[in-house]
Amino acid sequence: YLQRESEDIDGERYQTVYSRIPGSVAAPTAGLHFTESVDKSVREKEIPVVNLTLHVGAGTFKPIKGKDLRSHAMHTEHFSLAKSTLEKLHRHTGTTVAVGTTSVRTLESLYWIGNSLAKRKEPEYPFHLEQWDAYNATPEVSATQALENLIGWLDRHGLDRLEGSTRIMIVPGYVFRMVDGLITNFHMPRSSLILLVAAFTGNDWRKIYQHALKEGYRFLSYGDSSLLLP
Repeated sequence: YLQRESEDIDGERYQTVYSRIPGSVAAPTAGLHFTESVDKSVREKEIPVVNLTLHVGAGTFKPIKGKDLRSHAMHTEHFSLAKSTLEKLHRHTGTTVAVGTTSVRTLESLYWIGNSLAKRKEPEYPFHLEQWDAYNATPEVSATQALENLIGWLDRHGLDRLEGSTRIMIVPGYVFRMVDGLITNFHMPRSSLILLVAAFTGNDWRKIYQHALKEGYRFLSYGDSSLLLP
């Protein structure tokens, strides 16, 4: 869609400054806006930042072709978090802003996995959340308790990292449990990404995209970003 051949500079630009572990087939493009200077500015303002490892899958580019969302097979993305990251999230009492839709899917998946641990059933590990599990489950605990459940499970099993994967598909009607704000680029129609944005912003997503089109905002990976708050 860039209408050009790849260039050597893409190897540097198509990468976040905070990436560490190989595994993704694509960059989490919302993070591309966090240059070294922006990242430094955020930390100088003492805004709490926590990191997680998320391996973006090729399915993130898969368009939704049918009229029935249930016929769309969501891709699996693997994630990994240090126990210390979960503890920081647990202690945090302010607004939680996710950088990128994949981070949203990871954080929301953490809630549902932690919620399932409240039933005291020994789950398979690494953890996994299927595409519609969040819609078929009953939310029995708060976000804080879900994180406590995850931390407690790691403690009982002598682990210092949480490993898992998710196929969660967030569509309009979904109730967010972990995320209060979202930084994301502008996405194409008929994508799971724009459905997530619509779920987060409600009917305002149309106004947001009409404004972006009118003002000539750039879409997709090297495009402009937005901060969305409900």
